[in-house]
Amino acid sequence: MRKLLELQADRIEMVLAHHKAPARVAGGVVTPRWVQFHLAPALGTRLNRVQALADELALALGAPQVRVSRHGAALHLEVPRTHPEPVRLLDVCRRLPAVPLGTAVLGIADDGAPLLLRLPSPDVAHVLVAGTTGSGKTALAQAIVLSLALAHRRSQVQLVLVDPKAGRAFGMLAGLPHLLKPVIVDVEEAAAALVELTGVMEQRDRQRVSTPRIVVVIDELADLVATAGKPALEALARLAQRGREAGIHVVACTQKPSAALLGAVTKANFPVRLVGRVTSIEDARVATGIGGSGAERLCGRGDFLAVSGAGVIRFQAAFAAPEEIGLVVDRLSSGQRGWDVADQEPEETASIERLVPLKLRAPLDVFRQRVHAD
Repeated sequence: MRKLLELQADRIEMVLAHHKAPARVAGGVVTPRWVQFHLAPALGTRLNRVQALADELALALGAPQVRVSRHGAALHLEVPRTHPEPVRLLDVCRRLPAVPLGTAVLGIADDGAPLLLRLPSPDVAHVLVAGTTGSGKTALAQAIVLSLALAHRRSQVQLVLVDPKAGRAFGMLAGLPHLLKPVIVDVEEAAAALVELTGVMEQRDRQRVSTPRIVVVIDELADLVATAGKPALEALARLAQRGREAGIHVVACTQKPSAALLGAVTKANFPVRLVGRVTSIEDARVATGIGGSGAERLCGRGDFLAVSGAGVIRFQAAFAAPEEIGLVVDRLSSGQRGWDVADQEPEETASIERLVPLKLRAPLDVFRQRVHAD
């Protein structure tokens, strides 16, 4: 493995030098899905020049495509592995210590560290998951739901699952004890549930309570809004605007978020975007809300970008096989406890963060676990 990485590093440097954009490979990280090379450009090398050489670099490395991104003063070149490995949700959970309330597991970040999402954070509150068919957005939504159920008691987190695809996305999770109501597959029932939740939100506002946390997970949001119409969209907009203070969070999945379809107010209240493969640069800009994200160059099947106020993190989404989901649901429905969660929320905790060493701010930083080359 090390010899292959050194050979690829030499080829990267040769291609860049040949095209008068010299840079040195200063290290890198091997993750289950891709290899990330860290580039140190020579003085005067322009970023857009290196990005324009993506196809030449991919050809030299024998890869279908590569992605060049900037992280502070460093450049990262991400190359898909020939034989990618899945990121098993249960394996990631076993590596983690107790986590704050309202925290879900997303997967493995681009430096090999587990990536977590803390829904109660002011920088999160609600999450939009976007990607074309085959990007892995439904599997990611399942992982979010399952990790929340594993980490929390029903008295801490309760779930409302909306599945317009006749239960194909969340049907396997129907036995979770955390569900406030059975998995919703009927569009009219889904719209009524969203309206009902706005009433719960108003009642909690009056009582000044925000627990237990209620997480609403919607698969194929665009289909729901297009079919259910104005009542569903208005209820969703109200939950997105005011739900966090009442302890209500929305995780919505869609193939292509659109301001015309979802409404500007709703779209503005999803500060975190989890974006999988899209078909074009324009789709990448709409989905992520920023330009130059490179989402159109993602590999699909769980290859995602997490976009938030803190920046952009590439990660491989955690995956739970159907038999694993069944075992977890059976265990939780029988009253057994899952992965432990902290009883108290720290006052300052990262909203969406890799578990990394003390060079970062969050208290979770001390638990970093890298994935190194063999």
